[in-house]
Amino acid sequence: MKKIAIIPTLLTLANAVCGFAAIAYASRINFTQATEYYFAVSGWLIVAAMLFDVFDGYVARLSRTASKFGGELDSLCDAVSFGLAPAFILLKMGPGWEPRAFLHQFLAGIAALYLVCTLLRLARFNVENSPDPSAHKRFRGLPSPAAAGCIASLAIFRGTLISWSSLDSSYVLNIIEAWATLGALAVALLMVSQVPYPHFSKKFLDPVLYRRRHFQHLIQLVLLVFLIVTTRELALIVGFWLYAIGIPVRYAILRSLKPRAVPTPAGIEKLSK
Repeated sequence: MKKIAIIPTLLTLANAVCGFAAIAYASRINFTQATEYYFAVSGWLIVAAMLFDVFDGYVARLSRTASKFGGELDSLCDAVSFGLAPAFILLKMGPGWEPRAFLHQFLAGIAALYLVCTLLRLARFNVENSPDPSAHKRFRGLPSPAAAGCIASLAIFRGTLISWSSLDSSYVLNIIEAWATLGALAVALLMVSQVPYPHFSKKFLDPVLYRRRHFQHLIQLVLLVFLIVTTRELALIVGFWLYAIGIPVRYAILRSLKPRAVPTPAGIEKLSK
C-alpha cells in the first residue's frame, strides 16, 4: 500500500474518534442528575459517527478512491463506534444497581452479547461484501449502525429527559432501562439474523442526491427535516426502532401470508409410491 485517499480516510477515522469520545463521556456518568446529561452527549456522538460512516463512503465513491484498505479500516472503526461504545453505554443504563446484583449481571451479559454480535456482523459483511456497489441494495441482518442508533436514541432521550425536566421521572427511567435491556438483546440477535434489511442510503439518499426529482419531493424532504429537527429525541427513537423491529415483523407477516406450493397430481402420485 503506497497511496491512500486522504479525505475518505480522515472521515473514517473521525467515526472512530466519535465512538471513543462517546465512551469517554459515558464513563463520567455517576448516576446523579448532574451527570445524566452525558447520556445525551454520548448518544449524539454515536449519531455523529454514523454521519461520518455514511459520508466517507460517498466521498470515496465520488472521488473514485474506494479501496480494500478503506473497507477494512471502516469495519475496524465501526467496531469501536457501533459495537464497543453502545455496549459501554448499556452498562451505564442501570443507575444504583449493585455490581453483584442479578440485574446488573444480566445487563452486563447483554452488553457483552451485543458487542460479540456486532463483531460477528461486521466480519460476515466483510466476507460477503461484493465489490460491485450496485449489489449493496439489501443487508443480511440488521446493520450495526442502525443497531447502535437504537441504543443511542434511548441514551439521548434519557439524558435530555433527566437533565432538563423538573418532573419526577423515575417511572419513565424504569421504562427506558427495561426497553434498553430487552431491546439491546433483540437488536443484537437481529444483527446476526438472516432478515433482509433495505439499504437506507441506496433507497432514500441516492435518489435525492443523484437524480432529478419533482418539486413535491423537495417539499416532502423539507417537511421531514423540519419534523426531525423539532422532535429530535422522539424522531430518533421512532426512526431507528421502527427500522430495526418493524422490518422483521413485516418480513414475518409476508412470509406467513405467502401461499405455499400445492403439489401437482403427478407429484402426489410420486409421493404415494
